[in-house]
Amino acid sequence: MYIIDVHTHIFPRKIADRAVKSIGDFYNLPMSGTALSNDLDRACADVGIARNLVFSTATAPHQVASINSFIHEKCTQYPRFIGFGTLHPAMDDPDAEIERICDLGLHGIKLHPDFQEFDIDDGRMLPIYRRLAAYELPVLFHMGDARYTYSHPERLARVLDRVPDLRVIAAHFGGYSAWDISMRVLAGSSAYYDTSSTLAFVTPERAGEMIGVLGVDRIFFGTDYPMWDIREELDRFFALGLSEEDNRKILSENFIKAFPHICPPLDE
Repeated sequence: MYIIDVHTHIFPRKIADRAVKSIGDFYNLPMSGTALSNDLDRACADVGIARNLVFSTATAPHQVASINSFIHEKCTQYPRFIGFGTLHPAMDDPDAEIERICDLGLHGIKLHPDFQEFDIDDGRMLPIYRRLAAYELPVLFHMGDARYTYSHPERLARVLDRVPDLRVIAAHFGGYSAWDISMRVLAGSSAYYDTSSTLAFVTPERAGEMIGVLGVDRIFFGTDYPMWDIREELDRFFALGLSEEDNRKILSENFIKAFPHICPPLDE
């Protein structure tokens, strides 16, 4: 079965250990991977993942350009990788970096409002979202955390109303630890969702409920590597007991249908 993992993080070797520890400390969770590109590529090969989105988050404006260059470099080195760039709400010239992201051949943007400490619906971000929509660059948002309101699902719902052309992937079923709110305010919206950092915390029945409410055609498979072991996340996914048709949709077909310019249909 063709599998695309839409949620993985990589870091340069010189900072990978610190970055992985920082993420683990932030969530008070043990980490399962090194976040090194070769480790991720090997892990994907071992379980039969054909393609995976890779990204990293800029926690300060000066990091943006170097992160985007790093992601481009690794996508050139590893054909399995599909790169998403990053931006920061406090950067001086986001328009110029968006153009550079396109020139680098990156296919979207990853934003983590909790790490970057901005509200998804912050007025500073709306012109950036409109520019991304004009360039047809989707945004993958970290979503939901009971400790903060930066990535609250209601904030994303407001953005989708104000920038209806923006293509959005709402990570963690649209609301890590805020799944009830996600289902209430995002169901029926234009957003897509990924399964990352959710299946370890909910029962298969609960996950099935979320898939039903948000729509099986709008769900992508994601692991959130290096937080979780890729094989274990696949096992958790198959333990949901979905039909073969729904498995195919979530594991690859939905993403290919939504973003054929990023990952062309298999018969092309």
